[in-house]
Amino acid sequence: MAFFGLSRVSRRLLKSSVSVTPSSSFAVLQSQHKSLSNPVTTHYTNPFTKYYPSWNDNYQVWSKGKELHQEKFLGVGWNYRLVGGMSSSSSVMEGKPKKDDKDKSGVKEASWIDLYLPEEVRGYAKLARLDKPIGTWLLAWPCMWSIALAADPGSLPSFKYMALFGCGALLLRGAGCTINDLLDQDIDTKVDRTRLRPIASGLLTPFQGIGFLGIQLLLGLGILLQLNNYSRVLGASSLLLVFSYPLMKRFTFWPQAFLGLTINWGALLGWTAVKGSIEPSVVLPLYLSGVCWTLVYDTIYAHQDKEDDVKVGVKSTALRFGDNTKLWLTGFGTASMGFLALSGLSADLGWQYYASLAAASGQLGWQIGTADLSSGADCSRKFVSNKWFGAIIFSGVVLGRSFQ
Repeated sequence: MAFFGLSRVSRRLLKSSVSVTPSSSFAVLQSQHKSLSNPVTTHYTNPFTKYYPSWNDNYQVWSKGKELHQEKFLGVGWNYRLVGGMSSSSSVMEGKPKKDDKDKSGVKEASWIDLYLPEEVRGYAKLARLDKPIGTWLLAWPCMWSIALAADPGSLPSFKYMALFGCGALLLRGAGCTINDLLDQDIDTKVDRTRLRPIASGLLTPFQGIGFLGIQLLLGLGILLQLNNYSRVLGASSLLLVFSYPLMKRFTFWPQAFLGLTINWGALLGWTAVKGSIEPSVVLPLYLSGVCWTLVYDTIYAHQDKEDDVKVGVKSTALRFGDNTKLWLTGFGTASMGFLALSGLSADLGWQYYASLAAASGQLGWQIGTADLSSGADCSRKFVSNKWFGAIIFSGVVLGRSFQ
């Protein structure tokens, strides 16, 4: 009898120790933080690490908001390791959470920004999306295509201009993200995937964002001034698109088309930087191919947020195309490859270029054919894979021009 009584008491104590509300767990973590001045060495083995070793390295970062009891899951702030690597979320208790579950809950894994940068600059690095380089790749590739097309027959593209445009892509992409977050802060707070962005979460104030934007644009101006006068005027004119694009989702189902017009501006600018003038028969088809390409990859990307977009009241091609998305994407993908072929014919490129178009068509077809538009994780993977599409086209242009 004594044994059974002791067992019942033990189970009650264990149950009460595991069932912790978020507010009480935060209070416990605060008390642990305050007691660091008198550390006590304890030895505890988490039984869950036997099956899920990575949980013991799971860091969660908390920051106290403006309201007394407001808690936000942020990228910087007071760092705490949960006791025994355990979490109060039901997904952890049921098993290792799937990636889709993490995306929907807004929980993000720590990036190199959290691990290596000083706390004071982490918010700005995240605002510029330095931990997500795919946007820079997508902005840089049309520039590189154009620079390679502008090379003399039998020559390699200018490394000087490639370096300048690479830095410019990094800066302009960061500036575009800052503008987007400043204009969309009211929307970002209502979308699971974006609610932890620095301005939406309160990590940075709008005033800090505006100041950071000024620095980004000033550095971008330094890059632009290295180019000829024709390119300076052409490059500065793209700012109208950069500032207006984030607003398009409020008015039209085609914000991805406006993104295409914006992010592929380098297809025009790269040629003019090298040649000092524009050649419409070469660069206009190149530019239009980039616009169609953007409609493919950004529509796939937009399918991650289609449920939230409906709730918030913003528009996208993902909502416009609906169940016919893959049919539309096939059309835009075909148009993109057609414009690329037309640009190559106008530039009189060698057969190597058209071989690369065949490979790029296969990659684009794979994206469209295998994309699971109901899975945010798969949409994200297909979106990121477009850096390889850009690399294939670039290699084809270089080879087609070098062996011309």
